Amino acid sequence: MKLQKAVIAIILGVLALVAYLIMDANEISWSKYVLEASGLFLMLGAFLFLYPILFARQDKEGCVELDPEAPLSKAPETAEE
Repeated sequence: MKLQKAVIAIILGVLALVAYLIMDANEISWSKYVLEASGLFLMLGAFLFLYPILFARQDKEGCVELDPEAPLSKAPETAEE
């Protein structure tokens, strides 16, 4: 899974935080809602960064595949005859 969505969510969170700081300095009453949106974007970005780790798959050898959409590679055949 590409982490592009996570990076975009983090950037939106930081931009909303900057907007909150500017609005709070000008004493705009609804600036707290922008702060809440910033927090939501930052939490979403953190979850999207963790998504590949939380939903990783293991193959037969015990190796972890971080891309959940990739097919699992087959274990090499052992010559134990």
